[in-house]
Amino acid sequence: MTAPSSPHAASPGRQRLGFFTRLLDDAPAAERYRLAAEQIAHAERLGFDAAWVAQHHFHADEGGLPSPFVFLSHVAARTRRIRLGTGVVTLPLENAVRVAEDAAVFDLLSGGRLEFGVGTGGTPSAFTAFGLASEERAEIFARHLQIVRDAWAGRPLTGGDRLYPWGTQLADRIWQATFSVGGGSRAGAAGDGLMLSRTQPRPAHAPRASLAELQAPIIDAYLERLPAGRAPRVMGSRSVFVADDRREALRLAEQGLRRSVARVADPSRPGAHARLDDLIAGYDVHVGTPQDVIASLRADRTLARVTDLVFQVHSVDPPHPLILRSIELVATEVAPALGWARQDLAPSPNPSSQPLAA
Repeated sequence: MTAPSSPHAASPGRQRLGFFTRLLDDAPAAERYRLAAEQIAHAERLGFDAAWVAQHHFHADEGGLPSPFVFLSHVAARTRRIRLGTGVVTLPLENAVRVAEDAAVFDLLSGGRLEFGVGTGGTPSAFTAFGLASEERAEIFARHLQIVRDAWAGRPLTGGDRLYPWGTQLADRIWQATFSVGGGSRAGAAGDGLMLSRTQPRPAHAPRASLAELQAPIIDAYLERLPAGRAPRVMGSRSVFVADDRREALRLAEQGLRRSVARVADPSRPGAHARLDDLIAGYDVHVGTPQDVIASLRADRTLARVTDLVFQVHSVDPPHPLILRSIELVATEVAPALGWARQDLAPSPNPSSQPLAA
């Protein structure tokens, strides 16, 4: 997974491999957290570079984690190397100073492993519960992100106090999630990372547009505004479920996708009565054996332009043992076929030190 060199290439260097979860295992909350922590630890053992978790309030079927820093602190204590990211903190619904504090403390406790992804997301009802207006989310987001930046830089906050501990080390690890060209431009101008999602909405005029067609202009706008000398950071998140048996993978994909359609009706995507092939295409799912998924991912032109390729099993949401197996097949067969190589087993440049354990 080496990005090509071109005027609009994100990076000619090595791509990082990530695992993403919304913590949607079919279990009570405590068990969801246990299983997700096990999945991340498994990803670390297999050489994944990063793990990402989403934040969602109130709606268990949309996401099971309202407190990402609490959960990631637990995961950090169980892992040694894997980077731990928020994908994303719904910043308009948070107290910006408290987010800055929690992130700074977590980064220190985890040995500098935090990747800080933020977005404007959240359902309109979630904004209401927090006493906010959903239509003001963009304005609130911009204001809160600036407060976080100021706090980490040690600048005086309202009233004159300064953050302790500072988070100056985190300024270069901010990622902005967006579905729009304007959002890509803002992330680039700020020098932040760009987060692209497998849930990219289809516009009414192009209901069958591919993710590559929709996301290429966002990447272009991001790179055009990126300050000179600033290394690009572009994440591409994709739904991937890999299994040993294609028939079983498709059976589980049909169950998961129809369950997802029944929960959340999206008029821009196939409906409940659509054929399985249409659901897989309409929800941008890469599913099947390693060979099936390798071929499917190779057809996604966006992925040659990202610096971070991140896989999730949503919206298939198979049983936990099969998630573990999918993670294993991604690390051992799919990602290597796309050019990714493990770094944690490479010899240390210091002869007296030992390589990290697998």
